[in-house]
Amino acid sequence: MTHVIRPVLVIILLFACVVIPPNALSANKAEQPLMTTAQQLFDPIPLTIPYPEGDFYFDEKIELGKLLFFDPRLSQSGNVSCHSCHNISLGGADGRSTSIGHQGRTGIRNSPTVFNSLFQIAQFWDGRSRNLFEQAAGPMTGELEMATSDPQVCHLLSSVPGYVELFDEAFADRENPLCFTTIREALAAFESTLITPNATFDHFLRGDCNALNDKEKQGLALFVELACATCHMGINVGGNGYYKFGVKKSPALKYRPVSDRGRQEIITTVEDDYVFKSPSLRNVSLTAPYFHSGSAWLLTEAVTVMADVQLDKQLTLEQQHLLVQFLKSLTGEQPHIVLPALPPLSTLSPRPNS
Repeated sequence: MTHVIRPVLVIILLFACVVIPPNALSANKAEQPLMTTAQQLFDPIPLTIPYPEGDFYFDEKIELGKLLFFDPRLSQSGNVSCHSCHNISLGGADGRSTSIGHQGRTGIRNSPTVFNSLFQIAQFWDGRSRNLFEQAAGPMTGELEMATSDPQVCHLLSSVPGYVELFDEAFADRENPLCFTTIREALAAFESTLITPNATFDHFLRGDCNALNDKEKQGLALFVELACATCHMGINVGGNGYYKFGVKKSPALKYRPVSDRGRQEIITTVEDDYVFKSPSLRNVSLTAPYFHSGSAWLLTEAVTVMADVQLDKQLTLEQQHLLVQFLKSLTGEQPHIVLPALPPLSTLSPRPNS
């Protein structure tokens, strides 16, 4: 008799170990449509960047670009570098409404984060540069930023033996390894590595239904329900289209100064004033202040303004909280960059001109 009972007890115990509570099954089933919707609207950031096919010197370009990114001597004053406005420790931005450039002057727009900029449809708020290669020229030659020129930058770097050697290695297949073109290529190569994968939202998009907590899921559902994803979609949760800032009503002047007409200033065929590239919302909790004007310092303020002027929706405090909780789930792993030791100048190197 005991030989019969024991196997039965074992079978009962085994089934008891694998039975899933009914409420857990219903919860997973209820969450599946949200995940499916999210997977249709967004993509996770890849864990690594794709290397250009056939570029055997891309690693060398990345290392060279890192030096250039941190080198303030590329500016006329010797005080402003790419890192000045795109601080690796501050979410790839600088934590200011508008950045400080040459001779302490400031521009008219907030510096967008450099993180994940590889995945943008274009660069700058108005999209005037198609890619990182084109973008690299703007700050160096901008009179409010680094205030230098193509010949000046090339002359400086050509006077530094360490840089000459590095350009020869990174562009060994070029007839002229050190020129303004290769400078921009190196900067673009390094900036393309500044990605932030493995946000909790990325894990959710890859199928882990427990990656987001209940508040974050409610925030995601609200984000979709309010149609925020109309402008903020794709891998960067934004950065892939141009939209008018003030679809339903005009924002307050502090958020949208009348003097900055946006994309219309560079493309006359744009019919509306105040059209800008939608910013990426990746790492948005790290990159205050917000908007092209850098005028909203709190994330709750930013989502409230956007709901009001873009959607004509008045958010409750609970809705504000839920949206912010979701947006915080977009913070990924920050790049770990060791500050480089820059090649020393030579006796032939030009001196800063402040």
